[in-house]
Amino acid sequence: MTYRPKTTLEQWRILQAVVDHDGYAKAAQALNKSQSSLNHAVAKLQAVLGVQLLEIRGRKAYLTEAGEVMLRRSRYLTESVESLENLADNINQAWEPEITLAVDLAFDRNVLYPALKKFIPESRGSRLKIIDTVLTGTIDAITQHSADLVIAHHIPVGYLGEPLADIPFVAVCHPQHPIAQMPSPIDTEALIQHCQIVIKDTSNKPQEQTGWLRSENRWTVSQFDTAIDLLLQQIGFCWLPHHKVSHHIDDGQLLVLNINGSTHKRLTSYLITPQPDNIGPGTRLLSELILAQKLVTTPTPAG
Repeated sequence: MTYRPKTTLEQWRILQAVVDHDGYAKAAQALNKSQSSLNHAVAKLQAVLGVQLLEIRGRKAYLTEAGEVMLRRSRYLTESVESLENLADNINQAWEPEITLAVDLAFDRNVLYPALKKFIPESRGSRLKIIDTVLTGTIDAITQHSADLVIAHHIPVGYLGEPLADIPFVAVCHPQHPIAQMPSPIDTEALIQHCQIVIKDTSNKPQEQTGWLRSENRWTVSQFDTAIDLLLQQIGFCWLPHHKVSHHIDDGQLLVLNINGSTHKRLTSYLITPQPDNIGPGTRLLSELILAQKLVTTPTPAG
């Protein structure tokens, strides 16, 4: 006997939207539908399944325990359909009209530029969109499939990546900053009293799970250049990629801090293809050109 689904993809997408947008009103705006149509769709979904997925408390809708399980499984379903449809588009078009490359802000662009230069004459007019991402925002680009290629410093569970380069980080401040006058190596407890400059996570839901973030007085900026400008004004200290500050260190404008237990740290950059079975020839070519430039090890900078 042929199985006939009781539910539709549209119903599951509406449920996801209601949860993702914290209620029916905002979900209706996002989907350009009436709130009543969303209420009806979710009510019908629950009735057909015989399972309560949402419960209303005040003006907000909350997932039930069963709803959490079924919502999670439904996302796999809708993502699979989307991937299947995108694959068909790529097959029909042969060469994708646009390629999105997400690059973690700390990655040394000098490793990337030769590949991009070689890609231009082979790109067949494909537009290239390069997005700067930071920390959780880079991971989001992978797990949410918002980019065709991602250069990241961490590989999420369930994904694979090819190593590109090692990125050394150093903690720096102005030579006249009070931190620079502390006995070496500097005790981490002493750093808590001083302003730490950090780079803003580009995710909508950032997770502070990496890096030394113990200073209560933290200033957040969007770009490394802004952080460096603040350091040159004798404001705070910051962990920065060595390639971004090497000339300031060589000129004596910034000083590498000798911190007890953490003089240097190193991150490995990876090239990750979030959907390897669903890429076009342009993305595949760009991936090959980037990997051809890889430099997995770089010298540790001198303090």
